[in-house]
Amino acid sequence: MNILVTGASGFLGCYTVAELLRRGHQVRALVRPTADVSVFAWHNSPQVEIIRLDLTQPGDWESALKGVDAVVHLAAAKSGDWQTQFSGTVTATEHLLQAMTKAGVQRLIGISTFSVYDYLHLPAGSTLDEQSPLECNPSERDAYAQTKLMQERLMREFGQQQGQVTILRPGMVYGRDALWNACLGAKNGNLWLRIGTDAILPLTYVENCAAAIANAVEQEQSVGATINIVDDQLPTQSVYANKLLARMSAPPRTVVINWTVMRLLARFVWQINKTLFAGRLKLPGLLIPARLHARFKPLQYSNLYAKQMLNWTPSYSLDAALARSWGDADLLAVTAIQPSSQSPSVPS
Repeated sequence: MNILVTGASGFLGCYTVAELLRRGHQVRALVRPTADVSVFAWHNSPQVEIIRLDLTQPGDWESALKGVDAVVHLAAAKSGDWQTQFSGTVTATEHLLQAMTKAGVQRLIGISTFSVYDYLHLPAGSTLDEQSPLECNPSERDAYAQTKLMQERLMREFGQQQGQVTILRPGMVYGRDALWNACLGAKNGNLWLRIGTDAILPLTYVENCAAAIANAVEQEQSVGATINIVDDQLPTQSVYANKLLARMSAPPRTVVINWTVMRLLARFVWQINKTLFAGRLKLPGLLIPARLHARFKPLQYSNLYAKQMLNWTPSYSLDAALARSWGDADLLAVTAIQPSSQSPSVPS
């Protein structure tokens, strides 16, 4: 298949390109005009075509999509002010879907996020799965959650009108150079401020997640489905943090705040702000209950639907993933491009 991957130079995007190449697909890697793709071993592969386009601006989309069988849409803005994130996520998706319509490309694998769920109203200890409610009050969430909700709506409308859409919602994607997890807390230099110890982390190792995306491209039964992506045997906050600390030569100073204490503090401050200041105070995210719950509420997670719909099983356990993340092997190297089995075939 000939597959266009947007956001191909991003953390998950570059692994997704590598995985698709291992399976023998042709890839058009869409990257920002200023992206340095020379850092990726696949950049000079004869089965990769680099497309440089600014997703937020009108461009030569018809040319980029000519002959494409499917689009994996990973591009999104994860930081910046509201306008930056709206442009990088929502506007970019509008441009892509309009161009797909003109080019007659119907197959879309859209990458969303766990951030779209309504954590504040989920009971603690319950299972978050594909049937869990989406955020009902986006204004209390950050720009990333708000714009990803809008992006999902656009992709779903495209599927209802004319497209063949699969929406994947990965949990927290981790891997080399991306091991810190926002569900642990906050960090500043040599200080880790951790919120809670026992909540399960909805992790997916980047190579496991890339394999799930590639499976979604290849599995026709996933058309029309919305699927959560998390790994097996998910660790608690403490287990994951301790595994990271054990591998660090200079562990940071760690301060742990009890989840219940933090939850009650945030609710108190939030109510004071609403009652005495009419909500005018600009509170940090940790003191906004909807945002706090989205990161730290103790919940359960399931990947049964992903396994069923994608014929997918995570290839790497937590320990194996951490070993690869700290190892010297080039996990993005593609030395022999040929169809592979589901399990990644890169050297350990």
